[in-house]
Amino acid sequence: MRRNKGFTLVELLVVLAIISLLLTIALPRYFSSVDKSKEVALRENLQVLRSGIDKYYADRGEYPAALADLVAQRYFRKVPLDPVTESSTTWQLLPSADADKPGVADIRSGAKGKTRDGIPFEQL
Repeated sequence: MRRNKGFTLVELLVVLAIISLLLTIALPRYFSSVDKSKEVALRENLQVLRSGIDKYYADRGEYPAALADLVAQRYFRKVPLDPVTESSTTWQLLPSADADKPGVADIRSGAKGKTRDGIPFEQL
């Protein structure tokens, strides 16, 4: 007698069940780690941008009028991306509190939502 080669329907269903079980365990952890890495990158980019603004102020005695000034004066090669919005144009530029020294004194993320700690991205 000749035996047919291949898998039975039951064997295929068991394999699909095992794969789906593994995916239900792995995917939430994957997306959680992606969100965590975006939050860490956002905090780092904010620190780098704020440091650049402070160095610009220390060198020139005035705040930059825009982030492009930091690039033009070679404080940065390019404006960093907001990793949550994946854009360099969504940064919120906060003006100086001193009316005699206009310009960008601080920067915040323009992303909506909250961090894992419950802090809105706009308040970082």
